[in-house]
Amino acid sequence: MKYAFSTLGMPGTPLARSAALAAEHGFDGLEVRAHPEEPLHPGSPPADRAAGLGAVTGAGVTVLGVAGYARVAAPGEDEPVLAELRALVRLASDLEAPHVRIFPGGGELPPAQADANAVRRLREAAPFADRHGVRILLETHDSHRSAAAAARVLDEVAHPAAGALWDVLHTWLAGEEARESRRRLGRHLGYVQVKDVASARELTPLALGAGVLPLAEAVAAAPTDGWLCWEYERRWYPEAAELAGRLRAGREHLERLVARGRPAK
Repeated sequence: MKYAFSTLGMPGTPLARSAALAAEHGFDGLEVRAHPEEPLHPGSPPADRAAGLGAVTGAGVTVLGVAGYARVAAPGEDEPVLAELRALVRLASDLEAPHVRIFPGGGELPPAQADANAVRRLREAAPFADRHGVRILLETHDSHRSAAAAARVLDEVAHPAAGALWDVLHTWLAGEEARESRRRLGRHLGYVQVKDVASARELTPLALGAGVLPLAEAVAAAPTDGWLCWEYERRWYPEAAELAGRLRAGREHLERLVARGRPAK
């Protein structure tokens, strides 16, 4: 198993600093939030991208994925969404990242219409991503919170460059058990996002293991050769403790869960 954390937990932090913290605390990679308020985003010039890649590889870690904000199930014209997807794929390629995270964003659309939007756009974008060596991952989130809903879309897309990002919080909020989420995602699974919270109504991020999420079950269901990425959402909850002080304990907690979930020899 490999471990990463999202730069969402340290908003605005220079990438070199995030990479140094990852290396110092035993993480193998970073999920890089791609937003204009961050050091790197789809509008960043080539020199900034090259410097960011150098900072990460120089620290001995990798970019697991680029966390974008394209919403493939949303209402509206296709081309703006497709243009955003292409820009995210190019950024991921420049950072040598194998994944791009996107959202459904279907809002209040009828499920069939939201599904149709997502399927159409992902079918169009997947070959472009494939040519760049990138896989677009639809996160279990918002209108497609459950693994069943995400898989419903991805089964229709049926392209290896379109997959799923399993956010354990959202499948839990949808009422799915971890083993069922994993079964539903099947071959679509790219990697797993872990986090912890106090309850379904109190979503301020906590240290891993301090809350109610079924992390042990999710880790046990995750592929043993895959990635676990800690998404600590301090950007949205500035009152939460700083992530840097929790990194080592968080990685050690995940290692214990992985060891516990392996079959005895």
